[in-house]
Amino acid sequence: MYSHNMVGTNDVARSKKFYDATFEAMGGKAGIQDDKGRLIYMHNNGIFLVTPPIDGEAATAGNGCTIGFAMDNPEQADAWHAAGLAAGGKAIEDPPGVRSGGMGDLYLAYLRDPDGNKLCALKRM
Repeated sequence: MYSHNMVGTNDVARSKKFYDATFEAMGGKAGIQDDKGRLIYMHNNGIFLVTPPIDGEAATAGNGCTIGFAMDNPEQADAWHAAGLAAGGKAIEDPPGVRSGGMGDLYLAYLRDPDGNKLCALKRM
């Protein structure tokens, strides 16, 4: 259903540090930067991009938006969370752990990236 996800940034170098750390923690590679200044991450058949807004306005985080990254296991989610914190992210919501609900048991870890975008590491239990 999805082809890619993209978030805006006001500081590409800061975002590269953060997203390189989080993608490497989940087994991915550091991002590449294209000729338009966008960061491109490819992992597990998905594409994630980080870009300065094309309209020249400031990047802002989407209110109510969350981008979820699939994890292989809870330990990988914890490594992703720790790497994100060390690279300038902010822990949000409850600490990483299992939550039960209508979608069954999920291991979840949440961060905001340095630009305020809400991210989630998810492992279906």
